[in-house]
Amino acid sequence: MQLYFNLCAAPVKAMVRLLVSTVVIGIMFAAQVAAQTRSQSQSQVPVPSANSSELSIYKLGVGDVISVQVVGEDELKREKVRLSDAGTLSFPYLGELRVRGMTVGALEELITKGLKGRYLLNPQVTVTIHEYRNFFVNGQVDKPGGYAFVPGLTIRKAISMAGGFKERASKEKINVIREEDVKGISQRVALEALVQPGDIITVEESFF
Repeated sequence: MQLYFNLCAAPVKAMVRLLVSTVVIGIMFAAQVAAQTRSQSQSQVPVPSANSSELSIYKLGVGDVISVQVVGEDELKREKVRLSDAGTLSFPYLGELRVRGMTVGALEELITKGLKGRYLLNPQVTVTIHEYRNFFVNGQVDKPGGYAFVPGLTIRKAISMAGGFKERASKEKINVIREEDVKGISQRVALEALVQPGDIITVEESFF
């Protein structure tokens, strides 16, 4: 009788061991998937982008890359055009448009007025900025040079893009020359001040 029970119990024990192993493997797999999901979500850093208020005041300049589209008029499309040194844009029917210093909205309005009536009944114009012109970081940084402007960029982040401060850099003596300042006057700025396109940022040396 004892032998009979032993023979019956053996398959049951094997099934129990198999079930336990399956559950353990399932738990380990679920934990691994969860860890990978957390890792991926942590590594996805949002890219700064321009909001509507920043774009409404951004003034176009030499080096910006823009596209112009007129709804339903493919022959009027201009794709990824870099503004010339003269700050102009060549556009069908309207010729050379001087767009330097204009906002996106102002350029859309200019093209709309130029096309309306004479060429189109009710043109719908959209201007998109693909690349912003550079700003420049000089002085006591590891990688001085020109870098692509990003709306919302601060002086602190701009210096980080340039490799960060050198050992003898002064974090209080940071000057900037604004592109629109025709006199090229240097002004002191704080680390949290906003960078503007075309800025020339200089980090001075600390003597203490």
